[in-house]
Formats: sequence, C-alpha cells, structure tokens
Amino acid sequence: MNAPFFKFGFFGNEVSLILAFVIGIAFGFALERGGFGNARILAAQFYFTDMRVLKVMFTAIVTAMLGVYYLTWIGWLDLSLVYISDTYMLPQALGGFILGVGFVIGGYCPGTSVVSFASGRLDGLIFILGVMFGIFVFGVVFPLINSFYYSTYMGKVTLQEWSDTSYGFMVFLVVVMALAAFVVAEKVEKKMSEKLKVSK
Repeated sequence: MNAPFFKFGFFGNEVSLILAFVIGIAFGFALERGGFGNARILAAQFYFTDMRVLKVMFTAIVTAMLGVYYLTWIGWLDLSLVYISDTYMLPQALGGFILGVGFVIGGYCPGTSVVSFASGRLDGLIFILGVMFGIFVFGVVFPLINSFYYSTYMGKVTLQEWSDTSYGFMVFLVVVMALAAFVVAEKVEKKMSEKLKVSK
C-alpha cells in the first residue's frame, strides 16, 4: 500500500472529507492543549518572551519533512503525487506580510483564532469576524488587483529545485537551521525573562 492514499484510489471524496474533519479536530485539540488558543501566548512570540510558537512550528516542519523524505526514500510515498501550490512570488510575499501584521495586531492567525473561539474565548470570535470581513473586502477589490494577484508566476517550485541542490542536502540544511533556531530561541527567552525580573 503506497501513499498518498487518495491519489491511489484507496478511498473516495466522501471518506477523504471525513478524514479531513477528524484530522482537523485532532489538530485543533493539539493546538489548544499547546496553548495556541491564547492570544497572549501567541503574541509573546513577537516580544521574545515565549518562543513556543517557533519551537512547535519548526518541530512540526522538521517532523513532517523527515517523514516525507524517508517514506519517499523507502518507496512508500510517491512525492510526485503530493499536491504543491503554484508560486506567485510577489503577491504571496505581500500576502505573508499582511498575515504577519494581522498576527501581531490581533494575536492570532486564522487557524488559531478558530481554536480560540472553540475553547470559548470572545477575542477569537472577534478575530474570525475580522477575517471574514477581510475576505469580503478582498472579493470586492479582486477585479482591481487581478493582474497583480497572478503576477511573478514561477510554477510549482520546491526549495531544492529553486536552489539547484539535492533533496537530501536541503533536508539536512533545514534540520541544522531548526536546531540553530532552537538554541537561539532558548537564549533569547532566558535573556528576556532576566530583563523582566530586573524591571519588576
């Protein structure tokens, strides 16, 4: 049995939607248990007082990356059948910047705001309403920015293709980068906690 299971026809659309729902619920539960439904914890990332967002996200990226790499290597996963989004460099960079600004101001990303609301927080609901309003505004102005939205098209690009290196070497670089980020995050957290103690 090889993956991705849906592409190889092991189940249809209905089962895939049920699986997506179950996985989504499990993912939301894990986020809530990790404290990611709390805007104070999430925003602390940007003040360098609590770096758990960086640590958790980097851990998730490295875990998934190593899983995909080794499953492909032993032949259990056909990577060519895994969906990769098209790259539009400038509009996606601007979109990432706007998302980051919204994250700093509101304390949530769209996913964690749903987790927050599901755990009973009113600020999560307010953030979701803001997201819905932003989607509405984007739909209204889309005809005006249509040409920019589809500009700087690069196709389906992965990091190793873009940098012209091997898949294994890119995996190694990302693991080294994650380990370095963990060390720096620990030091920054310690330094900031000492500053906070002195200021009190």
